[in-house]
Amino acid sequence: MELALRALAEPHRRKILLLVQDTELPAGEIATHFNVTRPAISQHLRVLKTAGLLSERRRGTQRLYRARPEGLAEVRKFLDEFWEGRLRQLALVAEEEERRKRE
Repeated sequence: MELALRALAEPHRRKILLLVQDTELPAGEIATHFNVTRPAISQHLRVLKTAGLLSERRRGTQRLYRARPEGLAEVRKFLDEFWEGRLRQLALVAEEEERRKRE
């Protein structure tokens, strides 16, 4: 989860994931969406791949990338548990407030 969170902390990487969330794109096409060097995009792709957030497939000389939603499963589980706990606390506070109003 730590690698995924670190990867997601960088705005370019989040945009890359959005670009390839529903389609497979070559690195060169991904790079056209940014005003940074291709080596910088390659580094971002490496970080996302290492974090388990991207899959990579070769087609001839091209490398094609696609988002791996399952790479976010652990992060999502954590956030779901966090919010579930917070919502439970909120419900308890609201119930207590309602009880006080009726007394």
